[in-house]
Order: sequence, then C-alpha cells, then structure tokens
Amino acid sequence: MAQFTDRVEPKDFTKMPDEYRDLLVRLLTIQADCEIGGPHIYVDHWTLRAPSVDDQWRVARIASEEIDHCRKMLRLLRLIDVDRSDILERPRSKREVDAFKEDMPTWADFAAFGFLIDKVGEYQLDEMIGSSYLPIDDALPTILREEKGHVAYGEQQLDKLIQSGPNGKAQAQAAIDKWYVIGLDMFGRSESARTERYIEWGLKRRTNGDARQQYVAEMEPKIAALGLVVPDRLQGRKYL
Repeated sequence: MAQFTDRVEPKDFTKMPDEYRDLLVRLLTIQADCEIGGPHIYVDHWTLRAPSVDDQWRVARIASEEIDHCRKMLRLLRLIDVDRSDILERPRSKREVDAFKEDMPTWADFAAFGFLIDKVGEYQLDEMIGSSYLPIDDALPTILREEKGHVAYGEQQLDKLIQSGPNGKAQAQAAIDKWYVIGLDMFGRSESARTERYIEWGLKRRTNGDARQQYVAEMEPKIAALGLVVPDRLQGRKYL
C-alpha cells in the first residue's frame, strides 16, 4: 500500500482496517508499559535513598512525570475504548521490554538509566510526532520536554560520580556497560516487518535499525565526553 497520510480521530478508529487498529493499540500499550516500568524499578529503592534531599526530590519528581506519561498514554487508549489499566499492576517479569525487568542496585545505575534508557524513550516518542493518530500530538510536547530533563539529570549525576574519584568513575563505567547494551536492544530487530507496517500506516517514521544508528551516533560521543569507555556494541546481539 502507499504510505497512509490521513489523520485519524478517535471517532473514526472503528472504521479503520484491523491492521491499523491492532498496531495503534499495540504501540500505545507498549509505550504506557514502558512509562510505568521505570518507576516500578526505582521508586521503592531510590526515592528516599538518593544521595541528597535534592536528589530524593528529583527522583520523586521524575517518577511522578513518568507515571503521568503512562496516564496520558492510557487516556489515548481510552479515547478508542481500549482499557489497559491492567499494566499498572503488571509484575516486572511481565513487562513488554526487557530493560524494565532489570534491577537498579546502585545510584550509578539510576543515573545511567536516565542518561541512556530515557534517551531511548525519547527516540521512541519522537517516532510518533505527526502520527496518523491525531490525539497523540496533544500529549507529546510535554512528555518529550520532561524526558529530555530526565536524560540531562542522568548525565549530570554520572558526571558528578566521575568527578568524585576513581571509585565513582568505576561505578559509572559499570553502569554504562550494563545499560548501553540494554538500551540498544530496546529498539528491536533492525529488520522488522512490523515496523515497516507502522511506517506504512503513519504511526512511526524510522526503521528500528535507522533509529538505533542515530542513537549510537548521538550517544557514543556523549559517553566519551564523560571520560568513559564506549561499551562494545556487539555484546547486545538480540537486535542483529
């Protein structure tokens, strides 16, 4: 089919072909699951254990924003009469994306998660700009602005750890080694038939492989600028 360029309003959802409806519900559900997945990892452990009261406040604020992002995605689903509130109580082992099944035992993990994983989230959300599902346009500007803040805070905290001395730098490097490869896998397989269908229906703009390459080109210089070693990309092989 030629690329779909119409803008779909909720009232027209039931008139769309099954493939479009299935892809849209899947896309919004996975995004909602990812948004709530982060707080499910770190809220209990880091909200009151972050290094300073300012950091504790920031963790709580980030968690609040992520929960609100989930709420916005669930609202977009409810506009088409789909209720996926079940994901709020989904165990971590059942999350849609493996990154949200991981543990976060160190503050360096939290920082690297913000720097790398929230950046993947930013890329995923950027895919939806100008989506054929019209209501997404109302939600994205605030979500994207807040995600950029999460990424910046993670980078700041990594730099602070690195400047604290050899032990802090070693913790930062270990966290980057762990989360960078996990982040690369979040883009999915480079050659994905489903992603081609997302693009055809105007729900995404790039292939998984293209988005991952752009992420690599952006983030590897940032990792190096922190004075850290860029991890071996080939460790993460699920996407190849």
